[in-house]
Amino acid sequence: MNDLAAGHPGRRTTTGARGRLDARAMPYVLISPYFFLFAVFGAFPLLYTVYVSLTAWNPRKPGSKEKFIGAENYTKLLHDENFWHALKNTFGIGLVSTVPQLLLALFIAHLLNYRLKGRLALRMGVLLPYVTSVTAVALIFGQFFARDFGPVNYVLGLVGVDSIDWRASTWASWLAISAMVMWRWTGYNALIYLAALQSVSYDLYESAQVDGASKWQQFWHITVPSLRPTIIFTVIVSTIGALQLFGEPLLFDSTRAANGGSGRQFQTVVLYLYQQFWFNGRYGYASAIALGLLVVIGIVVIVNLLLVRRISGED
Repeated sequence: MNDLAAGHPGRRTTTGARGRLDARAMPYVLISPYFFLFAVFGAFPLLYTVYVSLTAWNPRKPGSKEKFIGAENYTKLLHDENFWHALKNTFGIGLVSTVPQLLLALFIAHLLNYRLKGRLALRMGVLLPYVTSVTAVALIFGQFFARDFGPVNYVLGLVGVDSIDWRASTWASWLAISAMVMWRWTGYNALIYLAALQSVSYDLYESAQVDGASKWQQFWHITVPSLRPTIIFTVIVSTIGALQLFGEPLLFDSTRAANGGSGRQFQTVVLYLYQQFWFNGRYGYASAIALGLLVVIGIVVIVNLLLVRRISGED
């Protein structure tokens, strides 16, 4: 009996130590798959891109993969007029598409938050453009904005406006591509705003309505302040997405050489990267463009955060 009694504390101590070890190690075991996947699909490609950007690798030139040229690709990039022109196009299209898109999404979410008949069907309907293939959207909008027989030019002709060659001029092409982006992403952002609005008590709107507040006053004084963190999130995500714009300008380009029009009027940075990599075979230079875009995105995100903090009055 005494031996058995004396043996119990030792077993409990061993079990307790093992339990504490399991409690400490288990969180790391559970999150380890994420870090493994990140290392394989995130960290390694990034580091390999850095390595390739320091070489003159071109598959059309045997032995170029091992030719180390240091920062020469980055020096060329800083003096590349086509890159800076593509960066200007990227910011221009991003600004024209993102600002109206988020404002419209916010307004749609505000309307869908009311107790409307068939609101479930309406909420599902705004997501349909997002689940549509970007290829299908670009091809259809390419026909809408056709110069000779496009419906958009037909409608403009009814009000006395001459036909516009939407692919030939800078602003026209920016507007056409921005229309595709807005069509595809407005509903998605509206549902994000709507999900955030679900946490706002409907009594606030009823009280404001009793006090005589108009729909616009309710939107401005209840909806917008309640969605401030969500708005910050969508602004940052939409900005990053705009800087990575690729599919729409690629399919809108009739040259089929990733030029972004005959005069590169809507060639984005990612489209220029694709052209250098795929058509020109300049793997090293394309990698430098990718890393340059990464730096630009990082700067833009930091600026966005600083501006948002300043506007919201945070330290």
